Amino acid sequence: MRWNLKPVQNSENVQTLSQALHVDPIIAQLLIERNIDSFDKAKQFFRPSLDELHDPFLMKDMEKAVTRIEQAIAQEENILVYGDYDVDGTTSVALMSSYLKTIHPAIATYIPDRYAEGYGVSYMGIDYASDNDITLIIALDCGVKAIDKVAYAKEKGIDFIICDHHRPGPQLPDAIAVLDPKREDCEYPYDELCGCGVGFKLISALSRKRNQPFSELHPYLDLVATAIGADIVPITGENRILAYYGLEVINTAPRAGFKAIIHQLKKDTLTITDVVFIIAPRINAAGRMKHGNHAVALLIEEDDHTAQNYAVEIEQYNSDRKEADKAITEEALVQIQKNNETERKTTVVYQEDWHKGVIGIVASRLTETYYRPTLVFTKSGENLAASARSVKGFDVYNALHQCEEFIEQFGGHKYAAGLTLKEENYEAFKQRFEEVVKASCEERLLIPEITIDAKINLTDITPKFYRILKQFAPFGPGNMKPTFMTENLVDTGYGKKVGADESHLKVTVTQNNTGPRIGGIGFGLGNAYDLISNKKPFSAAYVLDENTWNGEVSLQLRIKDIK
Repeated sequence: MRWNLKPVQNSENVQTLSQALHVDPIIAQLLIERNIDSFDKAKQFFRPSLDELHDPFLMKDMEKAVTRIEQAIAQEENILVYGDYDVDGTTSVALMSSYLKTIHPAIATYIPDRYAEGYGVSYMGIDYASDNDITLIIALDCGVKAIDKVAYAKEKGIDFIICDHHRPGPQLPDAIAVLDPKREDCEYPYDELCGCGVGFKLISALSRKRNQPFSELHPYLDLVATAIGADIVPITGENRILAYYGLEVINTAPRAGFKAIIHQLKKDTLTITDVVFIIAPRINAAGRMKHGNHAVALLIEEDDHTAQNYAVEIEQYNSDRKEADKAITEEALVQIQKNNETERKTTVVYQEDWHKGVIGIVASRLTETYYRPTLVFTKSGENLAASARSVKGFDVYNALHQCEEFIEQFGGHKYAAGLTLKEENYEAFKQRFEEVVKASCEERLLIPEITIDAKINLTDITPKFYRILKQFAPFGPGNMKPTFMTENLVDTGYGKKVGADESHLKVTVTQNNTGPRIGGIGFGLGNAYDLISNKKPFSAAYVLDENTWNGEVSLQLRIKDIK
């Protein structure tokens, strides 16, 4: 791995902030790296406040959206809440539909079928609305590129309000309102909201118009926090505030669906990491293996017993998902080796019977293995469908844009995208994608990088230091858990390979053979045992963690790499 040590901040600024906050200079440096360089900014960071959220009416078209919904309520129209089958989509539908039901009875929900309809707004969904006398569709986490679909709906007398966070194309759909902070002409101060976040801004605007106290919206924040974590948006600005308070709801007053999932875990307090790796995959599994409607049903259910039954069902989908993901990953790895494709700058694989619901996860696994921009294709109706994943620093969305001549449709973000193409274009696309990446991706980006926040000594790791570090949470893009490096470490003789296949490394280290001892675990680092054996000095890149053993809690290094 490449170790990239962040430049040391201006020592005068560090010293000033350290004194103003009465914190260790290393903490001050970490704050300045996050553009927190004053007492007031630090106060905002460590004590996030819902009062700091921006006025929802600053978002372009918000007034139009609220006016149209109020009109629908006044005229007793049927409203359809439409969202995608992933976590951001299903949480958005749960949030919007459950809020609207408190003020209007005629609310229906719609999640497209991953296999029959695919991603985004579908003609089938619009036909469903037309057949059920629905005259307003609120689309969440999708729709900003659905120009033809929105026009089709308009012909049928159906209006659209779009709440999206994806990059718009050159033309916007002819909707009543397009709420998307990434619109060029939108001056909303924060443009990194997820789809559920945009939905939350809409219900905030509606509730303000209706003179409802903002506190009535607090119970919806658990959905927003889950979407923020699952959609890998930056946990900065508004997202950090929403995630912070959403986690508080999850841990103190979770909705029945979350309670049912958490009930199966033996954890007191959930972090954003738990939400991403425990709650989100289960919500996602419904859309991957069966239908996203199951996830929405779990999220809006108010009866604990019924929610428990839904959670058991979803647990089974998650087990099925794990099995499919493992089997397809193994088949893809065999295909790459067999076709001798490890020298390419990209990983592109295809098998027609691979489960469409898990190809995104498989793409992530292959990216971890070969560290290349990756596409996993499967057959989807007449076409092939793929999930794309990228490596840090390389924009796969832009790369796909340069292969547009071979693609039927595509959408997504810098690091994750989806696309469809005709089978006869597969080989030409594969070749073109390789050429684009080869020409535009710097070689260094194809070596995994560890960004190190600061070089520290073991003596710097005190209970107070860790207590303040914990308050940097919730962690995520834009506010990652700080990674440290320490040099001249020596294992005290207890180092060993652990795990069923001895793939992990467990150590107890000191620095320069003196001072405090601290335990460490390196997952997947069993091969590094020779580097630390026989008291050979080494450097480690790590994050600080708590280890609970027999009821005792101690600090440990979770080692990412060793040199």
